[in-house]
Amino acid sequence: MTLPIVQYNSPILRKKGVKITTFDAALARLAADMIDTMHAAAGIGLAAQQIGQAIQLCVVDLRETDAEFQWELDGARPPLEIFMPLAVVNPVLIVVPEPTTSYEEGCLSFPEIRGDVVRPDKLSVKFQDLKGVPHLMVCDGLLSRCVQHEADHLNGVLFIDHMTKDVLAVIDPELKALKKRTREAAKK
Repeated sequence: MTLPIVQYNSPILRKKGVKITTFDAALARLAADMIDTMHAAAGIGLAAQQIGQAIQLCVVDLRETDAEFQWELDGARPPLEIFMPLAVVNPVLIVVPEPTTSYEEGCLSFPEIRGDVVRPDKLSVKFQDLKGVPHLMVCDGLLSRCVQHEADHLNGVLFIDHMTKDVLAVIDPELKALKKRTREAAKK
């Protein structure tokens, strides 16, 4: 089932997610609905805050991308089709600060708005799956960027927070228009 996606300027997007301690059918259903929502919106990642819940859960699916990236999951390199779409619960990121890359990012909570963001290219992420089982994933490229973007959401941080003033200046009119639409929609 697809869920409504919260748009920029909604307060939930700035809320830090609560750690998940109950791994049950309701959590699995929520993750499945988030995956359906992400796919319906043609996204590669979606955080719980984006569907109105301040919890430490995000989903990622890069199977349809052409981007090249490396990954290792629990010391092995399974095919993407084996573990994606991936539900990431209670992630803890350890980024490798250098090298960094600039890449144009978008966000499902910012329809049609894109801008360059500089992020570290490689990271390790400790997380739990939907059954509470711990995992360690090491990755780079687009997978690393996507995990960083979604983990930011879980901590109330948005991709625009990482943009330089020059990049923000270019998209400022679009941000103001989206902010106004979100404010007007909340009044209804």
